[in-house]
Amino acid sequence: MLRRDLTINAIAQDEAGNLIDPYHGREDLAAGILRHVSPAFAEDPVRILRVARFMARFTDFRVAPETMALMRSMTAAGEVDALVSERIWQEISNGLMAAQPSRMFETLRESGALGKLLPELDALWGIPQRPDYHPEVDTGLHMMMVLDMASRLNAPLPARFAALTHDLGKGNTPKDILPRHHGHEQRSVDLLMPLCDRWRVPVECRDVARLTARYHGDLHRYAELRHATRLEILERCDALRRPERFDLILQACEADYRGRLGWSEREYTQASAWKRDREIVRGVDAGAIAAAIDDAVKVPDAIRAARLRALTEA
Repeated sequence: MLRRDLTINAIAQDEAGNLIDPYHGREDLAAGILRHVSPAFAEDPVRILRVARFMARFTDFRVAPETMALMRSMTAAGEVDALVSERIWQEISNGLMAAQPSRMFETLRESGALGKLLPELDALWGIPQRPDYHPEVDTGLHMMMVLDMASRLNAPLPARFAALTHDLGKGNTPKDILPRHHGHEQRSVDLLMPLCDRWRVPVECRDVARLTARYHGDLHRYAELRHATRLEILERCDALRRPERFDLILQACEADYRGRLGWSEREYTQASAWKRDREIVRGVDAGAIAAAIDDAVKVPDAIRAARLRALTEA
């Protein structure tokens, strides 16, 4: 038992049903405390991730001060640098699916491990945003609110990963244009793709996150866009061929929209508007149009014209 990670995991039961609890795990369980059993905790840096994941899962628990101090010392000693991609993604993805994912990343940040594992996210605390769009102002705080909103919406993992990474580009916005963040969408993609390679993120999560990062600003501005622009965005998001994936993108966008101070109860009407447009466009019989045209070169333009006409008339 001495080599178990936490006191609450170092409780055993004998054949007679008696509990064996040499490290007072029941007391820590009742008090809601995550406390390491012994210095052997430091032998495995995955335990830092596990503690952070437990914090996201058990929302009324806290990390014992001495355990947090040990986690900080492990990070400072470079232990986190030895973590392999598969274990990182396994723990991160499990934490994203927990009740309050923000607590995982806040715990990692407090221990110093976030700056090692996900410096692109760690850089967002202290970065200001326009208060008229983001009353919470701080970008790091916004990202945590978005994560928890994604959990509240019962979003699947791809949408939650997209919520985690959609605004990474705000971390390297030129200081002279703050608190505006022009062009942060493409900068977010540029940071996201190496991260996905680093963690070996599954393709579906990668694709949903990439498209969300690039187009969430456009998707939010539905009412401001021309019909031709809406059609172009639907096509770029491959919403016609992959409607289920587009729904995940819209769910991440809803979490982004409502994950702001005072905005949590607002209705995200953009989602239903985009879905309506998608179905209008999908209702155009592309096969019939192609069959009626002899010159194959003209087919794509004819299909697009029909789709745009359908949107405009609707």
